[in-house]
Amino acid sequence: MPVDVVDLIMQDHREVERLFDELKENPEKRPNLLPVLTTLLTAHSRAEEAEVYPVAAAEAGEKEEVSHSQQEHIEADRLLAKLAKTDPTSPEFDKALQNLVDAVSHHVEEEETKVLPGMRSNLSTERRNELGEAFVASRKQHLGEQPGDMTRDQLAQQAANADIPGSSGLSKDKLQQKVQREAER
Repeated sequence: MPVDVVDLIMQDHREVERLFDELKENPEKRPNLLPVLTTLLTAHSRAEEAEVYPVAAAEAGEKEEVSHSQQEHIEADRLLAKLAKTDPTSPEFDKALQNLVDAVSHHVEEEETKVLPGMRSNLSTERRNELGEAFVASRKQHLGEQPGDMTRDQLAQQAANADIPGSSGLSKDKLQQKVQREAER
């Protein structure tokens, strides 16, 4: 049964919000919930970057919003990696979690009020369903990846989505540095 990519993305957003609440409210569950959050958020981001953002920019007229959203993904990856390295029983965990929650909540709000409505109004139902299939397949392929575990091609896709010029001939390390620098601006 076809599923609209916009609905799939919003379902993932609700699940991430649920996991955030669980992590905040139940510190004893953190060691088990943190890998679930990391896996879902990373796979979701990679699938959006690979399948959804290029189409939203090129076909739905959301190029500027996609660039901004991509930069927010890069920042969320950084915050997620920091959280994943933080001892769930330490006082630093609460601060690292709150920083991630704030960044992702801001991103979700913007994506759901700008990018996704643009996709819903500018792409046909059939196209959104095609994207839904591609998104699900890509998300499945990226399950198990961790923030920072990126190929050069994934970094190049982030650079393209974020409209970062001059990145095509760079090595993986240089490209990663450039993408990080641009996202911090």
